Amino acid sequence: MTHVEILDAARDRASGYKVDLSRGERISRVSSEWFSRPADERYLSLSDLYAAVHGRTERSRTRTVESAAIRVEASRDDAERLALMLPGSDTPIAPTHWSFGQLAGLVGAPAAYLRQLPAPLAGINLQYGLTSHRAEQVKTLEIEDGRVELRAVTGPDYGRIFDHELVAAVQRIAGNGTGDTRWKVPGVLDWSTGIYNPRVDITQDTTTLYASDRDVFLFLVDDLNPIEAGRLPDGSPDLYFRGFYCWNSEVGAKTLGMASFYLRAVCQNRNLWGVEDFEEIIIRHSKYAASRFAHEAAPALTRFANSSPLPFVNGIKAAREKIVARSDEDRSDFLRKRGFSKTETAKIIETVLAEEGRKPESVFDFVQGITAVARDKTQQDARLDLEARAKKLLERAA
Repeated sequence: MTHVEILDAARDRASGYKVDLSRGERISRVSSEWFSRPADERYLSLSDLYAAVHGRTERSRTRTVESAAIRVEASRDDAERLALMLPGSDTPIAPTHWSFGQLAGLVGAPAAYLRQLPAPLAGINLQYGLTSHRAEQVKTLEIEDGRVELRAVTGPDYGRIFDHELVAAVQRIAGNGTGDTRWKVPGVLDWSTGIYNPRVDITQDTTTLYASDRDVFLFLVDDLNPIEAGRLPDGSPDLYFRGFYCWNSEVGAKTLGMASFYLRAVCQNRNLWGVEDFEEIIIRHSKYAASRFAHEAAPALTRFANSSPLPFVNGIKAAREKIVARSDEDRSDFLRKRGFSKTETAKIIETVLAEEGRKPESVFDFVQGITAVARDKTQQDARLDLEARAKKLLERAA
């Protein structure tokens, strides 16, 4: 693809690729998703995922109604049964656990407390809140699936982006996500050998395509086309793969967002190892969210998918070649002038010495030392701060 050293995909196809996990960031977002998803939220292809989330959209409708016109009905015979009557509808609508919490929140009622009450008492309190609701209007998302359910209730200016719209945007660059394009569900790292194997069967245990009644999450990599950006101390290539993940909730459980990055491996628990050049876009579901998705997020995903890794590789090479310290005094001055404390400075230098067998000299050495120290931080804010400072150093070197 240029002089960028993209290795022959056929090389080591059976055994995979040797990677260095001592460098870069470790990101656990995908692993958290993987741990929390039951079997019915895991999909083996983008087409299956799209069919599921698009199907529920086809059975859904949204409308804006006067909050004071909503009637709460509770069964005296069933203390658990509560339904809503919306204007213009003769059919009771059952709120889901999620939408009940949203509705209670909109009218300033404590959802956790209301759930503990018998339905008639909860209904009286909720009805009072709706009648006196100052916002006056709410936007509903209803689905008919045997019975009519209220999936979501939000303010009237909520900018809904449907989950199937995000999946469709990913399909345009990744096909089915199973290897029919460059982008696929990731392989697995063998910890005993340090070999990353990109060719792993997509199963319930390995898939990274998820959807629930509240959200959708997708993670894909281009791991059959490793990128070489410099050499390791032993002379072997420092290999990277491109990856991205994205998420959305059409019912308001979370924002829409996507993150792109270069990584060195994905382990069995779906932790991302050796991450560099992490970029993230977040779109809140405000009034113009759909327009921002169409004009900002979706094109950004396409640009990353089709982009050359040359700028990334050149940036890594420039950081490796830029020598900024020859002595202990130089090393200390370099870090202290960039806001690192005396303790942090010593820790960074010691970490590079332990992992590389020598003290840091180049910008890349310092960046790797900073991210290694960040990995050991238990407090998220402290870890993110160090990672951001490391990224800034790398960008300035490019």
